[in-house]
Formats: sequence, structure tokens, C-alpha cells
Amino acid sequence: MLIWTLPWHIRAFTDDPAALGSIGLLRLVPTLMLSLFAGALADRFDRRRLVMITQGVMALTALALAGLTYFGRLQLWMIYALLLVHASAFMLDLPARYSLTPNIVPAKALTNALSLETLALQIGGVIGPLANGLVLEQFGEMYSYLGAFLLFGGMVLMLARMGDVPQKTVISAGRGVDWDAIREGVRFTFRQPLILSAMLLDFLATVLTRADSLLSYFAQDILGVSGSAYGLLTAAPMVGALTAGLMFSQARAVRHQGKLVLGAVASIGAGAVVFGLSRIFWLSVAALFFMGAADAVSTIVRSAIRQFQTPDRLRGRMTSVNQIFFMGGPYLGDVKSGFLGRLIGVPLAIALGGVACVLGVGWINARWPQLRRYDGAEAIPAGEHGG
Repeated sequence: MLIWTLPWHIRAFTDDPAALGSIGLLRLVPTLMLSLFAGALADRFDRRRLVMITQGVMALTALALAGLTYFGRLQLWMIYALLLVHASAFMLDLPARYSLTPNIVPAKALTNALSLETLALQIGGVIGPLANGLVLEQFGEMYSYLGAFLLFGGMVLMLARMGDVPQKTVISAGRGVDWDAIREGVRFTFRQPLILSAMLLDFLATVLTRADSLLSYFAQDILGVSGSAYGLLTAAPMVGALTAGLMFSQARAVRHQGKLVLGAVASIGAGAVVFGLSRIFWLSVAALFFMGAADAVSTIVRSAIRQFQTPDRLRGRMTSVNQIFFMGGPYLGDVKSGFLGRLIGVPLAIALGGVACVLGVGWINARWPQLRRYDGAEAIPAGEHGG
């Protein structure tokens, strides 16, 4: 609710696509500055407690936005400043939260658990935007921010009730930054061909096709629809992801996973072309649904590759390196779409990005043939890796 309210609210201040694209820039800064340190923190300290802290900070940013909106004091620079705080907490949150799952479930159930985890995230990603669209239309931005505050607070309470979760903590808890530990995580990630190629594949796709912050521009300036219709647009990718996640979670054995992930990312590019060129609301919704379904397939396969190929003691740091790419990619996509959209128009910028995405898949396929040959059955359980 918070993430989709911000661009809608910013659009009330300005109709400049670059102002919306700046949302991605503000999210990118903490991604680059904090991701590697966040991974080291996740491997050094209690991951559950870290997530409680970060979720609490995000709750406070939502409350601040609600209060400033209520008193009529909110300005554009304040939105950007609070977004920067929120994005920083989010970057510290991700490695700890993603690394928590393998500590909870046995290795043989990890792929299914990741599918269900993705499914749970997508359910929230469907309900949140749909509810948010209705709240925006009926009550306004302040109530959307309050809803986000209550949900972040609920997350903190649930984590508190979870209790202690065992994990391997091999980084010393001394003072200062453990640069050797950070370098170890970077070296590991870039020396694993499957992890590296899958990471770059996702990065290219998101940089070239994502324009999440521009959906409010599409809703109001291209399609001319209301807040509830904006909610449908923002929920459509998640509905597609939820559908694909449900199907994937029930599969007994998924073979030819390398070809599957390459095909999924190429499909994202094709969907972006359709979305960029569409002027029909329901065709735009269908294109976003298709892109979301393809992205869910890509995400599940890439997550399984990363988790199976990484020992537990390195998971936080490996996730933090990947985080720079899988979080930085969408943010750069917002920046690209916003600033390029100012020059040639937002729809054309997105359509051309889709074409470039398909070409990028071809390059990854040629550069790392081992990804294409990856079947899924040959994955090594992460617990059996050596140091």
C-alpha cells in the first residue's frame, strides 16, 4: 500500500515523468550503499531480530507520511526524504528476511517452501494494490499510509511471537566492518556461473522493462482511469505471479529449469512491448498479468538456484550481492523509463525496453550455456557445500 500510494501522491504534485522516475533513484542509493553491509549483518546477528527492527522503522515512515498528510504539511521533498529512510530500512531487511527461510525448513523441502513463500508475497501483492486503489479513491492518501503502518506493525508482532530461530553465525561479532567477510560473499557469488548468469538475466530484464513508479502516469495520463482502476493496474502483475506461483508450487518435478527461466524472461520483454503500445485498459491489465506470471516463474527458479548452490554461512552475503542486482534493476528501470520517457514518451520508452530485453536474453543464452543446460535435478543441497 505504501509503495503504490507514493507515486500516486507524487503525481498530485507534478506531471513530470522524471519526478516519478526519481522514486527509483532514491531507492537505488541505499541499494548500492547498504546491500553488502546488510548481508554481513544478516550472517552476524539474529536475522529475526533484524527484521523486527527494519519493519518497525518502515512502520514509522508510513506513520510520518500519514501525519504530514493529515495536517496538510506534506511537501514533495518530504516524500522523497521519507522514501529514502524507508528504502534504507528495506535494504537492511531483505537479506535477513530471505535468509531466514532455509533456517526454518529442511533442505529437501526448500524449493517447495520458496514457492509457497513467493505465493504468500504475491497474495499480499494482490490484496494490497486492490485495497489501496479503493482507499485512494474513497478516502485519500492518508488512510493508505495508515493502513501500511498497521500492517508493518502487525509484522513486528508476528515476528516477536515466532520465537528464536537457529542459524549458523560464523562471522565474528567484533567491532567494525568485516571487509574480509564481505569480499568472501562477493567472490563466491561471481565465481558461481549459474548464480551469476541468473542474476544478470534478472538485472537486464528489470532495468529494461520495469516502470512501476510510472503506472500512476499511465493510469492518469495515458489511459485516463480512476484510483480503483489504478489499483487493478498495480495488482495485475501480482495476480499473474500468484497464478503462476500456485501452479508451480504443485509441480512434483520441474525439469529443464534453465530453458524455463530464459523463456520466462523473454516473455517479460514481449509483455512490455504490448503494455507500452496499448491504449486499451484491459489489454494493459492483461499485459501486466502476463509479465507478472513470467516473472514469478523466473523468480522461483532463480531463487532455487541461489539457495541450492550456497552454503548457509554465506546465504546472507550472497543474497546481499544479488540484492544489488534484483532490487537495483527495477529501480534503474524506473529511472530509465522516467527520464527517457521525458525525451521520447513513456510508452515508447517501455516498448523499446521490451525489445532490448528479448535481445538481452539471447546474449545471456550465448554467454553462459550452462544456464540453458541446467535441469534442476543436478542441484547440490546447500548444506553439502564446502567453505
